[in-house]
Amino acid sequence: MALASCFVSFAATVFISSFITSLLLPSAYPLDLSATILPIFDVDLLEFSLNLEYLEADFFLFGSFGQGLERVAPNLTRDSPPPIGAQKANLDSITNGLILQFGYQEVGHIKAIMNVVRGFPRPQLDLSASAFAKVMDQAFDRPLQPPFNPYANNVSFLIAAYLIPYVGLTGYVDTIPKLFSITSKKLVSGLLGIESGQDAVIRTLLYPLRLAKVPPYDIDVDEFTRRISNLRNTLGRAGSKDEGLTVPVNEGAEGRVQGNVLAGDQFSLAYNRTPEEVLRIVYGSGNESIPGGFFPKGAGGRIARSHLRNGYH
Repeated sequence: MALASCFVSFAATVFISSFITSLLLPSAYPLDLSATILPIFDVDLLEFSLNLEYLEADFFLFGSFGQGLERVAPNLTRDSPPPIGAQKANLDSITNGLILQFGYQEVGHIKAIMNVVRGFPRPQLDLSASAFAKVMDQAFDRPLQPPFNPYANNVSFLIAAYLIPYVGLTGYVDTIPKLFSITSKKLVSGLLGIESGQDAVIRTLLYPLRLAKVPPYDIDVDEFTRRISNLRNTLGRAGSKDEGLTVPVNEGAEGRVQGNVLAGDQFSLAYNRTPEEVLRIVYGSGNESIPGGFFPKGAGGRIARSHLRNGYH
């Protein structure tokens, strides 16, 4: 009798938790009552994070190894189409080694997420040189000649890498306070730690080169990072949450430095971005309902799909 009473109490707790989280969900996210030990809202946020992890895994693996998830962890692709245009970058041995580490770290992230949620097949990704060239043309408000090629050399690849992990880490900063489960919070805290580290390494590698020209352009690294950060702010449509490698002194740490190897707010705390802001940036459209950019057919998971005309799955 005591056992039955405990079971009823547990079931009631799960029901009430799911009901409360459903009330907190934006109306644009229709409920999926799939069986899970995590609150539904946690599942949605964890699954949303797979989009950036897939993107980073294939970008880093192809850039350093010349092959992606199909070769390294084919079970994680779930028979999804390979990325468009991904290729091996022309990197020196040290940079190649670092990027390869990043790639395998992203494989681990995908596995960690799929250990606790069902997940979804990798969305169609566009990692072609032309996809990155379009981003750079947007950032500079004009076509660069020749078109930007992220795979051409060390500096170009690091500039392209500057585009991606930072968006993911700002998304994780936003996600953690919204989670209900300790399991979810521990997982995303771990993901945030590594994503932040990757972004820090990329910015640190670029910082000594900030006054160097990015071949073949007469444009220095510092201006590239500033332009990219400004573009992400514009696309995100949520104010300033992005900064280049240098800033005006009054915007630096404690208003005392121009160097900005780590981006942070007035208290040097990490910025946050909602899933919608993230989608606006990675789609390159400034609209979470208009796919494009690195996700030509849209991102996966219920949150992302709920914004698309063809619905969600």
